[in-house]
Amino acid sequence: MNRRDEFIQRMKAQLDEWNAEIDALAARARQASTEAQARYQDDIERLRRRRDETRRRLEELQYASEAAWDALQQGLDDAWELMRKALRDAQRREPPPRDVDEPEDDTPRSSGGSP
Repeated sequence: MNRRDEFIQRMKAQLDEWNAEIDALAARARQASTEAQARYQDDIERLRRRRDETRRRLEELQYASEAAWDALQQGLDDAWELMRKALRDAQRREPPPRDVDEPEDDTPRSSGGSP
C-alpha cells in the first residue's frame, strides 16, 4: 500500500471513530434535561456538518490526480482539524445527565402537603 492509500485508510478509520463519538453524544442527549438536549442538538448538527464536509474532502482526495493531491490534502488537514476541535469542544460542554428524580417536564411538583 502506498503513502496515499495509507493516509486515506487512516482518515476513513478516523471518520468511523467520529461517527461513534457523535452517536455517543446523541445518546447522552437523550438522557439530558430538556434545556441541555437543545444544546446537544446544536452541537450534534454542527458536528455532522463538519463530518460531512470532511468526508467530501476525503472523497475528492481519493480521486485527485497526483498534481492536485498535495493541495487537497492540505484542505483535508484543515477540515480535519476543525472537526477534531468541534468534537472536543462539544464534549467539554457536555452537561451532566438528568437526575433520576428530576421531572421529565416543567410541571411543578407538590411540596408534600395534602390538597
